[in-house]
Amino acid sequence: MNQKIALITGAGSGVGLACAQRLAKDGFTLVLTGRQQDKIDAACATLDGQGHIAVAADVGVEADVDALFDRVEATFGRLDLLFNNAGRNGPAVEVDALSVAEWNDIVATNLTGSFLCARAAFALMKRQSPKGGRIINNGSISAHVPRPLSVPYTATKHAITGLTRALSLDGRAHDIACGQIDIGNAASEMTERMKDGILQPNGSRMSEPRMDVNDVAETLSYMAKLSLDSNAMFVTVMATKMPFVGRG
Repeated sequence: MNQKIALITGAGSGVGLACAQRLAKDGFTLVLTGRQQDKIDAACATLDGQGHIAVAADVGVEADVDALFDRVEATFGRLDLLFNNAGRNGPAVEVDALSVAEWNDIVATNLTGSFLCARAAFALMKRQSPKGGRIINNGSISAHVPRPLSVPYTATKHAITGLTRALSLDGRAHDIACGQIDIGNAASEMTERMKDGILQPNGSRMSEPRMDVNDVAETLSYMAKLSLDSNAMFVTVMATKMPFVGRG
């Protein structure tokens, strides 16, 4: 009963991997998932402790998510923490140049994937004994304000905020806490282009500061270790000097 099980999506690199490594140091047993088995196997090999597993899944596909949670329940019998981290950017184009196929793929990963995993986690957390657990969604600072040319990413991240609020409300009766971490410019593959200059709202391009991805992991660790009597519902962690406040 002292073993705490955490599932992280998009765990093969960047924020997901750093958070997995931190939670392993905190004593969690990790389930890592991502689309590429070899990548999450390599990530799993870097974790402190024992008993961690890596399960390949596309979170935007219902059958993959069902199989993932069947594996979690069969292996551990419970889940204490879900970090809905998987997400992707779209092409930097105006909305009239965005294909419906591209829109659907981004929505499937960023929003439907978070819904499918939250739905499965909610069900497991309700029926396990002792019941309850925590769901943390990766909202991004784009859940607050957009970058230029980011319609699908921004729309999905705004929707994640609604998902967080609704799950937090509905989870009260089942001892399920739900929070959101909004990340700005963590140094990962996704933000590598910011070093060379990125489009600003006034049409200029500028290099933006980034922060150590391990600072995100420290923040998630704080949220994850709270008792279920407490919830950090919305936490923003960002590069101090990035152009966020006043953006636009």
